[in-house]
Amino acid sequence: MEIWINPACSKCRGALTLLDAEGADYTVRRYLDDVPSQDEIRAVLERLGLEPWDIARTQEAVAKELGLREWPRDADARERWIAALAEHPKLIQRPIITADDGSAVVGRTDEAVREAVARSRG
Repeated sequence: MEIWINPACSKCRGALTLLDAEGADYTVRRYLDDVPSQDEIRAVLERLGLEPWDIARTQEAVAKELGLREWPRDADARERWIAALAEHPKLIQRPIITADDGSAVVGRTDEAVREAVARSRG
């Protein structure tokens, strides 16, 4: 299991605390330092079952600069969104946990983090 975090994020720190409490085996990826490629973003979106606009942080300053809220949310715009997430990783919702069963969750709640742990344990 891998968790994409921003150490400054309270939801990320809470998810790490819960993973430790659950005795989960995981690796940490500080995605602002180790920026995911467009292919990695596509792969995590597939695992999440979401579209790039579903994991975009539209309140970030860079999102406002880009006018992200006004971008189309359709198949034709999908690659533009993925490129923006790769170029500006602050736009990626966090934390994202990839479970060992091939799925992933956005771990913003304790329930989502526990779900990822359960999926990883089979």
